[in-house]
Amino acid sequence: MAIASECPHVAELPRPEPAPLTGTCPQCLAAGTHFVQLRQCLVCGYVGCCDSSPMRHATAHHQETGHPVMRTLEAGEDWRWCFVDNVLV
Repeated sequence: MAIASECPHVAELPRPEPAPLTGTCPQCLAAGTHFVQLRQCLVCGYVGCCDSSPMRHATAHHQETGHPVMRTLEAGEDWRWCFVDNVLV
């Protein structure tokens, strides 16, 4: 995956980045569904499941809040995604 130069949304993120609010997707847990991977909102710390998961809660969080950038919570991975610009940042 090629990483794009920083989109304007990265500069607007809080520093330091917020800690993850949970260690799992609380909406999947409440619904009794399973997730594939987890993503963390870099504005508020919300944790949601990825788009490969049935419920796609990370994307739903972006759509509901407008928070633009999330990061992977997968071990050994270190990437961020801007929903607005559709780029790795």
